[in-house]
Amino acid sequence: MKEYGFTWQPAPDLPRLGPKTLVDWRYGIHDMALASERGYKPAAAEQEAYDKVAEVGAVDDTSGAGPETQALEGGANEVGGRPVPKGGCIGEADRKISASAADTSVAQALSTGAFVESQQEPAVVKAFKAWSDCMRASGFRYDRPLDASDDQRFASREVTSLEIKTATADISCRDRTDVARIWFDAEVAIQEKKIDSQGELLDKERRDLDSAVKKAASVVEGTR
Repeated sequence: MKEYGFTWQPAPDLPRLGPKTLVDWRYGIHDMALASERGYKPAAAEQEAYDKVAEVGAVDDTSGAGPETQALEGGANEVGGRPVPKGGCIGEADRKISASAADTSVAQALSTGAFVESQQEPAVVKAFKAWSDCMRASGFRYDRPLDASDDQRFASREVTSLEIKTATADISCRDRTDVARIWFDAEVAIQEKKIDSQGELLDKERRDLDSAVKKAASVVEGTR
């Protein structure tokens, strides 16, 4: 982009909101203090910071149709008298780091599949039933833990007393039934079996991803 006379910065990352890791909230909420204040919603300060950035727009500073965008994304044979590579500067960058090789679809499909399959495991079905019975005793009717957080009554920005009562009862029942640990253990066992059966594909994905990251680092350092 500098070669075309443009100073360009990528869109900034939005502030973190909600789960802190790939496992956090995977099996539902677990922070009683937060639930007592916000129900199933993220911390108020996190939501405010996220909304402030999102309102401005987490986008880069290109015009959307002008020469800067044409240089960035392609769509013109030349910009400022200089030929534009296929796909623009983004296309050139992707080719330099072999971005298409950084494909983790096997790992992602494994993760998604294990999550779905784990809910059919006898120990998990039993834990769900125990959690559901506990919730019923508190006046709430849900079959599965994530049914509560997905309740459309809690979809608005407003945090209601019903949502707080439900969320705190949810966590209490989780603690009593140990449902998150049982579910986690079941999913880990399924993942391990899938990893064993798809090891070669997963190893290739990891090697390709590592290679792309190293190429990207060398580009940033100016050695590639």
